[in-house]
This record gives sequence, C-alpha cells and structure tokens, in this order.
Amino acid sequence: MSDPGLLSRVDKRERQRLIGILLKGVSRSFYLTLRVLPRDLREPIGLAYLLARAADTIADTRLLPPDRRLEFLRLLQRQVQGEANVPELERIYAALTDKQSTAKERDLLSSLPQALAMLQDCREVDRELMRKVLGTLIRGMEMDLTTFPAEDSGRLAALETRADLDSHLYHAAGCVGEFWTAITMAHTRALERWDSQVMFEAGVRFGKALQLTNVLRDVPKDLRMGRCYLPKAELVQIGVDSDELLAPAAGARARPILARGIELALGHYAAAEEYLLAIPRRCLRLRLAAIWPVIIGLATLSKLSGNPGWLDPTHPSRVSRLWVYRMMAFSLAAAASNRILRAWIKRWRKRVETGL
Repeated sequence: MSDPGLLSRVDKRERQRLIGILLKGVSRSFYLTLRVLPRDLREPIGLAYLLARAADTIADTRLLPPDRRLEFLRLLQRQVQGEANVPELERIYAALTDKQSTAKERDLLSSLPQALAMLQDCREVDRELMRKVLGTLIRGMEMDLTTFPAEDSGRLAALETRADLDSHLYHAAGCVGEFWTAITMAHTRALERWDSQVMFEAGVRFGKALQLTNVLRDVPKDLRMGRCYLPKAELVQIGVDSDELLAPAAGARARPILARGIELALGHYAAAEEYLLAIPRRCLRLRLAAIWPVIIGLATLSKLSGNPGWLDPTHPSRVSRLWVYRMMAFSLAAAASNRILRAWIKRWRKRVETGL
C-alpha cells in the first residue's frame, strides 16, 4: 500500500479494474446488471456497490467478535463521510485481511484506498448521494451486529415486531432503491418528468421487495447464524418459538408466517412493477436493469411458496443460473412493451399465489 498520507488519484486503468474485474469477482450477478446500465451510471453505482460490499465483508468477518467489527465499520464510515486517508484504511486492511476466506475479499479490502479516492474525485451530486446511501447501509449493518448474537455463540435472537423488520428492509435495500432513483434521475434527461417523491417511495418499496425475498429465502441459513428476521410478535401469534424453526419439520406449522411474508413482498413488488413501467421505453438499459431483479425476485418467491421444506437448509428456494440467462434473453424482446411486461409479471405473481 502507499505511504501514509492523503489518497492518490486513481488512473483510468485502475478505475476499470475496480469497476470491472474486482466488482465481478465479489458479485457476478450484480456485475451483469452493472454492465447493462448506461455508461455514465456504471461508475457511481458500481463504486457505491463496491464500498457497500467492503462494509458487508467487515460486518461478516466471523473471526472477529462483533464489537471489533463495529469498531472497523465505524472507522470505514468516517472514511466514507469525510476526507479518507491511507493510514486509517491500512488499519482495516491489517486487522482483517488474514481473516477473509477468499482472495477476492482480501483484494476488495486492500483496494479501499483506491475506491475512496474515486469517491472523493466524483462530481459532488454523485458523491453526496453515495455517502448518504452508504451511511444508511452501514447503520443497518451496525443494527444487525448489536441486535443479534455472534454467529458461533449458539444463541438465537429474533426481531421483535413487523416495524423492526421494515426498518431492516429499509436499511438493507430500501435505501438503495432511493439512491438508485436519485442517481438515475441526476444522469438521465428522459426522467425529467418523473414525480421525484412518488418515484422515491416506489424505489424504496422496490428495494424492500428484493430484501424481503432474500429474508424469506434465507431463513434456514440465518437461523443457523443466530438471526431470525421473522418478527417474534408474529411467531407468538401462531404459537411457534424462533428456536423451533431450526427443525425443518416445523415448516408446516410456521407456514402462516411465510405466507404473510410473501403477501407483504407481493405488495412491494406491485410498487416495483409501477416503478419499472414508469421508465420510458426508450431507456432500454434502465428498463432491463429493473426487469431482471423483479422477475428473479418473483420467480424466487414462486419457488419458496411451493417448497414444503422451506425451513430445510438442504432444500433452498433458488432459481438456476441457466434460468436467469434464459430470462435475460427473453427480457430483450419484452422490455419495450408495457403490455408484455405486465402480462409476464402477472404470470409470475399468479405462480406465487398458487403456491400459497
């Protein structure tokens, strides 16, 4: 790493490495979405994702106790929100790099000086939007670390209420929908007629739809990490304790709470559909970037609603990579037609509802 002091400017080749090879290494699926975006949106959105992914890597470093992870998350937060400098970033790298399971995560942490130098070099409107969303995402990670026990403690904690779940959904992804809306409006003249308040609200619900899908899909994995995002108040209503959910056989008894979660997600997907259709048809790349998560999310809910072993970690509710590629190919023909898109989404919603 460079000598202590201020961050150095990042040249074109390094910028391309960060938003290309490095980002692809830490998230192949998001990389596909990034590549379809208009060129001038790829760098600010890709950079925001990289920095969020670095924060997530810190939060997930199980070889460090939660209080130490919080310390480094807050250190990163200060670097993101202010004038970053190399010595502080080297503290993060030195403490965490040997605790990462993959070379890609080590590369991500070692690239923080370059990523933050790019952040500081962004145009002001992009920089402030990125700082806002990163601040919210990191606060959400801090909330998880203070709400739930350490992953290897053998203990389990649940969120208390539906409001707590909604707060998690906002901090984990709703704020990303807000950010996505703001930054695409700042870069896209065709969106000048958008009602910003309406679209911000729809963007938040879009993000919540995707995160709630992840929450419901990942219940078995999260439970084994000591985390139950299904609200305790709702579990009590159906006479199930969060500890009981560790037994796959409890899936039938707990199915009402899965059904409630899917119905809530479908409500958010209705807002996501309107968001998608509000994107002008001539903005094909922006439309594709919105279509893919909507269809993948609904297809995942369809798998989940029809999965009697939804609490069994050996029976995950996931779509295949081949299915994703086929969906993407069809989306190229469907993207310009609101009628086809509505029919496509309606068909997937019907599959989800049939499974319930």
